[in-house]
Amino acid sequence: MHRVLWVTEHYPPSKGGMAESCDRIVRGLRGAGVAVDVAHLTRRARPWRVEREQGGLLITAPLEDDPEHALRRLLGTLARSAGEYTHVVAFGGTYAVLAAPVYAAVLDVPLVTLLRGNDLDTGLFSLRRRPTLTDALRASARVCTVARSHVPLVRALAPDAPVTFVANSVDTGQWEVLPSERAAARAWRAGHVEAGRRTVGLVGVLKNKKGIGFFLDALRVSGHAGRFHLLLVGEVEDGVPAWLAERPEVHHTFLPFLERYELPRVYASCDVVALPSFYDGMPNVALEAAALGVPLLASDAGGLADVVDDRIGFPFAAGDPHACRAALDAAARLPDAELAKLGAAAADRIARDFTPAAETAGYLAVLRETAR
Repeated sequence: MHRVLWVTEHYPPSKGGMAESCDRIVRGLRGAGVAVDVAHLTRRARPWRVEREQGGLLITAPLEDDPEHALRRLLGTLARSAGEYTHVVAFGGTYAVLAAPVYAAVLDVPLVTLLRGNDLDTGLFSLRRRPTLTDALRASARVCTVARSHVPLVRALAPDAPVTFVANSVDTGQWEVLPSERAAARAWRAGHVEAGRRTVGLVGVLKNKKGIGFFLDALRVSGHAGRFHLLLVGEVEDGVPAWLAERPEVHHTFLPFLERYELPRVYASCDVVALPSFYDGMPNVALEAAALGVPLLASDAGGLADVVDDRIGFPFAAGDPHACRAALDAAARLPDAELAKLGAAAADRIARDFTPAAETAGYLAVLRETAR
């Protein structure tokens, strides 16, 4: 059976979608019988320690202000287990991608590199990160992406690298809206959203790549600003609050960044969730919202193209303002009954095609195919 050294900067108790995805994939592999030792290159001030989790070890390696020291110290710890590992996996992040090829070479095992959205999208054009990324891709026995459109980007940097697409997932058996959360959503709408307006959710770390400013401009020009109430949840890019403050015709509510378990009531408050990204991986928000029956108004950036079509929402070409306005127009005009059908189809698609079982099977196949 495989024993994997999993090198990552994103693992609980770290927050955010990357840590959630990492935890989900590791739990899936451990549940399938793979021993996974996680080397967490944490940026928090935590003690260096090795502890046992169910299915493997957790090695906490604080980078602090001397990452080179932490990575070298970790190498000494890992060298004592030489001959026990079958693979090294790099799960995103600059230092994980830097260190994992070295660890794989020293341990003499195959390297598997799991790329998330930013690793590739911005790494391609980073003077600091691209050499590290290119070296890792070329050293990898397999590169895994969460978007089919990322495959040619990998091959542009490393033409000989074998690449596999493995989609993200959501466990619909554990992801639902409770009656109390639905009641809270109804109460929020009654107190904040005027009758006849549809609520559009924009959820997550809403940085530049997420296209929020672009989306707001498209909404303003579309003539449908009065048909929607925007619910912005999380951190927004600079300039968005001021833009909204100057345009009272764009009705909106800001909420702070919320933990994942707090999001079902947010999704239940929305008629549509918008993801107008210029580029992206496969956002958890898209899968989470769709799994709860919320149609998506989304660009075709990255893995969104693998999730969204006109049977579950309102897709448009990334960065195309005319296409975005057309999607907004369709979302404004669609009758309630038809909108509900899109939401039901979205929930069915996620439950069928984006399951943890399928995600785990994808990575198990990669480990099997790359094993020596």
